[in-house]
Amino acid sequence: VQLQASGGGLVQAGGSLRLSCVASEQTFTSYSAGWFRQAPGKEREFVAARRLSGGSTYYSDSAKGRFTISRDSAKNTVYLEMNHLIPEDTAVYYCAAGRVILSTVRSPSAYNYWGQGTLVTVSS
Repeated sequence: VQLQASGGGLVQAGGSLRLSCVASEQTFTSYSAGWFRQAPGKEREFVAARRLSGGSTYYSDSAKGRFTISRDSAKNTVYLEMNHLIPEDTAVYYCAAGRVILSTVRSPSAYNYWGQGTLVTVSS
């Protein structure tokens, strides 16, 4: 399984970006999907996830109400729509896939496959 993340860039505070994560095969019909981010000098942190079972979605407190994770099975793609961006959202964003259970959906170690990351920079 290979994941390719894209869509990052430089945006002003208040703006929007849509990140895409394309899988090499029908990954997202077999695995749950997650988005994580890592800012310089900080640990990788959970942003959003979409569980395979039932399609439930989960968000970090900072992402809730501003970000939306979605899936297009026909395109083997998971998206992260990000609105009302703030400078604190600046980070490298990673997509991931794995067979996660509810209690581990926010844990990076629960995901087996990772994309290469795409940089999001939000200017003030």
